[in-house]
Amino acid sequence: QVQLVESGGGLVRAGESLRLSCTASGSSFSIANMRWYRQAPGKQRELVAGISSGGSTNYADSVKGRFTISRDNANAKNTVYLQMNSLKSEDTAVYYCNVDGTSRSAWIHYWGQGTQVTVSS
Repeated sequence: QVQLVESGGGLVRAGESLRLSCTASGSSFSIANMRWYRQAPGKQRELVAGISSGGSTNYADSVKGRFTISRDNANAKNTVYLQMNSLKSEDTAVYYCNVDGTSRSAWIHYWGQGTQVTVSS
């Protein structure tokens, strides 16, 4: 079993920054990919950014140049970050952490509980 704990959401003004964190904990697992998704009211959940175990990253076009995803695997920390700069009102959404990997030879896939990001214009 893997638990994901997210933090860092909040209310900011347009142009400001926020940093989201998500830490995976548990036993006997190896995380491969870590991603951030978001879901705005009335819209489908969308991929914001992802990072592989090797450090390769990908971003939605709407956040390129403004958001940066990174991860810390030192000492089995298994934490992924999303640095969000130059926030816009359209970035308002619930942000979800998503991870996949293996546990005892089985493929695993988990979601965090979500953290609200609200950007006022």
